[in-house]
Amino acid sequence: MTTDDGVAQRGAGYRKGPVLLRGPQIPAQTTDQRLLAGPDDTNWLHNDPWRVMRIQSEFVEGFGALAEVGPAVSVFGSARTPRDHRDYAAAEQAARDLVAAGYAVITGGGPGIMEAANKGAAQAGGLSVGLGIELPFEQGMNEYVNLGVNFRYFFARKTMFVKYAQGFIVMPGGFGTFDELFEALTLVQTHKVTEFPVALVGTDYWQGLLDWLRGPAVERGMISPSDPDLLHLTDDPSEAVSYVLERGAELAAQERASHASAYASPPEA
Repeated sequence: MTTDDGVAQRGAGYRKGPVLLRGPQIPAQTTDQRLLAGPDDTNWLHNDPWRVMRIQSEFVEGFGALAEVGPAVSVFGSARTPRDHRDYAAAEQAARDLVAAGYAVITGGGPGIMEAANKGAAQAGGLSVGLGIELPFEQGMNEYVNLGVNFRYFFARKTMFVKYAQGFIVMPGGFGTFDELFEALTLVQTHKVTEFPVALVGTDYWQGLLDWLRGPAVERGMISPSDPDLLHLTDDPSEAVSYVLERGAELAAQERASHASAYASPPEA
């Protein structure tokens, strides 16, 4: 979170793994910054191998905490969205619909759209998951999260968003939302994961992106003409939920049929 003049606020505290730091105890660099810093001296020869153990522990802890989440959908969007904005209300509605359909809701655990989705899920009696991240201006996990995991590394956290979700609902957001959206699209396009549905909510916000994808990006051969079809655009959060669940069921059925066909085929001579 930032102030009106762009200065980062330190917020309620800074999470460093299981440790909470406040005031002068908050470090000037995050764990990601230290990991990605250039090798100015030879200390990296000694520190980086130990970082591998910490990275491994984040995956182990995340897998363990989320193993029994069950069917879930990740909801992304801006941390800056105020509570009286229509996008906040739309995220709440999407989360309530997901819970009514038997799905858990996964967010980044912070304020704005994340809080709205967690609130909708928790108040509907569902599982409200928050995947927090270590930041210098950490705001802490929002109060509506009933299963929270804090991460030091963005890449570990992003793995959890994809691994434990059957689809994505993407509300208007900034660079973090764009990153999560295009990470998912890249994984699908390159067949690193089985295709899963992605719904964008807010035509006034996302239409320009789709026009650019179908225009310059396709015309210059940077993506295939069918790639923009990986995104479903709507203004109705309930329609977004219906699309993600129905398309997800279709894709799951196709995958099961493909596996059954592969196993039924006789081996080649």
